[in-house]
Amino acid sequence: MDVFNQFTAFVATIPPVVQVLFIVLCAFIIRKLLKPRVAEKDDLEGERRFSLPPMKKRDFTAKELLEFDGIKSERVLLAVCGKVFDVTKGKSFYGPGGPYSAFAGHDASRGLATFSAEVSAVKEEYDDLSDLNSMQLESLREWEMQFMERYEHVGSLLKPGEKPKQYEESETEEEDDKKK
Repeated sequence: MDVFNQFTAFVATIPPVVQVLFIVLCAFIIRKLLKPRVAEKDDLEGERRFSLPPMKKRDFTAKELLEFDGIKSERVLLAVCGKVFDVTKGKSFYGPGGPYSAFAGHDASRGLATFSAEVSAVKEEYDDLSDLNSMQLESLREWEMQFMERYEHVGSLLKPGEKPKQYEESETEEEDDKKK
């Protein structure tokens, strides 16, 4: 019991603000340690439930992307930094009723950069993101890397007036080989 009393006395000398910050830090670390396991489990379940044939790589206008919201189409796509990702295996997150369903069929870049999953954080037209600050842009790059690691990159989001590229079968196969 002596060790417990010493620990209690030590904690009593720490200001309450520091105690709260320590508890928040511990909760954050525990969440980080457990979250990847939960996300991997959800992805595996999503792959089994929403297994669709691979999508051929192509470019999308903002209007064309709207069709892939998980309602009009079984497939769920979203764009990050001009790249379009097939997030169908994460349909429980991005599909109808999911916490990030506002991103489905849209450019999710602004919402991810500003940490907002609200409908107001996504636009139905091309968003150039020129008003984001450096911290938001850095956060957005980190999100882009996570999407590149987790989801299939199926094309690009076209700027207004931009023409779609013609993708060769070999480009799609090269990306598949990189993931293996």
